[in-house]
Amino acid sequence: MRIPLFQIPVPGLGTDSIASAPAEELKALKNMSFDDLMSRLVNDLVEFAIHLAIAILVFYAGKFVIKKIFQLTATVLHRRNVDKSLSTFVLSLIKILLYFILIVTVIGILGINTSSFIAIFASVGVAIGMALSGTLQNFAGGVLILLLKPYKVGDYIEAQGFAGTVTEIQIFSTVICTADNKTILLPNGSLSTGSINNWSKQDYRRVQWDVGISYGDDFKTARAAILSILDSTDGIVRPGNVDGAKTDAEATEAVKDEVSDEEPAQPVHGGWLNRMIMKNKKRKIERQAMREAALKSLASQPITDPAVYISELADSSVNLSVRAWVRTGDYWAVYFDVIERIYAELPESGVSFPYPQMDVHIVREN
Repeated sequence: MRIPLFQIPVPGLGTDSIASAPAEELKALKNMSFDDLMSRLVNDLVEFAIHLAIAILVFYAGKFVIKKIFQLTATVLHRRNVDKSLSTFVLSLIKILLYFILIVTVIGILGINTSSFIAIFASVGVAIGMALSGTLQNFAGGVLILLLKPYKVGDYIEAQGFAGTVTEIQIFSTVICTADNKTILLPNGSLSTGSINNWSKQDYRRVQWDVGISYGDDFKTARAAILSILDSTDGIVRPGNVDGAKTDAEATEAVKDEVSDEEPAQPVHGGWLNRMIMKNKKRKIERQAMREAALKSLASQPITDPAVYISELADSSVNLSVRAWVRTGDYWAVYFDVIERIYAELPESGVSFPYPQMDVHIVREN
């Protein structure tokens, strides 16, 4: 069989015929005349040009197909309300795999043995995997985080001795920004197997203030003054109306109206798009049902309304525990506002803050 000149015999990458009989090919070339050699060279160049043109055509056609698949997948993930971090990871993975398949196909069209190429790539992959075992563990941890979603971008988490807002979930690590604007990278491997405190997971949190008043001060007066402060503070919520101005029934109707406004009554496309729209509508109603269940759970807590209790009879003060519910995003604003108002307004009701005291008894010896 005649072997084209543009197919260079490379061990491990060339065709089997080239690898097995390079000497016979060289001998045949020596016995050829100059005209035959030029004729064969021209034919091989023409054949190579045809293969190259086909490879270029396949490459650009493949890029167009990959772009359409990428856009379709992104649309499906967006309509299904998939988390942004997971969508980015899935789209990147799909794009890399499709381009790898396209490159292998183009290499096969050019005449290189793709099976040998894939075998070499697999061997290199195994060697890299053994050298980067810790990195692969972080990769697996990143996949688990994106699938299980213990936290998402924008959540305030505490893990491995660091606390901050999640700004990015990468393949190998999670990036958080601390309260003093430090950027911390946490490995996904340890995050997926360790303990994580997600402060943003729940919609509402309970705030507690510890206030000390002097012995002899009237507790009922202090309690009434503190409750008055809490009642006039913006951000304090109660289970009877935890959603602000909306009741549970009004919130449910608002979500139903929102679903009706967003989704057309008669979809312009049939088949899978219609099913996707219906699933999206059902998912929104399910989320509203979960929200209402969370509100009922909040209402069943032992301490629901703002409350003031005597928690301890200390050495120098009567310690009061002040508790109230707030939205998670309003936690620190309400905390500092209330403690400042307690310090400024509580003495006006006749309640004082004690200093540490010590009674000294002097015994005189005659």
